[in-house]
Amino acid sequence: MPFKDPRSRYRDILDCLILIEQFVAGMDFESYEKDEKTRSAVERQLLILSEAAKALGEDAEIHCPGHDWKGFRGMGDILRHAYHRVDDRLVWATVSSELPPLRRAVETALASMQ
Repeated sequence: MPFKDPRSRYRDILDCLILIEQFVAGMDFESYEKDEKTRSAVERQLLILSEAAKALGEDAEIHCPGHDWKGFRGMGDILRHAYHRVDDRLVWATVSSELPPLRRAVETALASMQ
């Protein structure tokens, strides 16, 4: 079953990371904050990422240790239920600081699962 296969969830996460990287390429925080379409697109991909992280459960920490999986899951809860409280600075900090090393870890995890 595909939903039980962690590779599928890691691929989903990698797809999100690649799209987010493309969406914000060449942007700084000020341009990101002013661009409603990009903010919406990034938030959608973070939401998908958070769902995939939830589906991975403990496998996330096993295959990609040292990343804030709890924070990624929690960000999804905010995007879903407290959307009026989304902090663009926090989203930008996540995108610019936390996602690049997560991408490398997910790519490594996927390569080891082949």
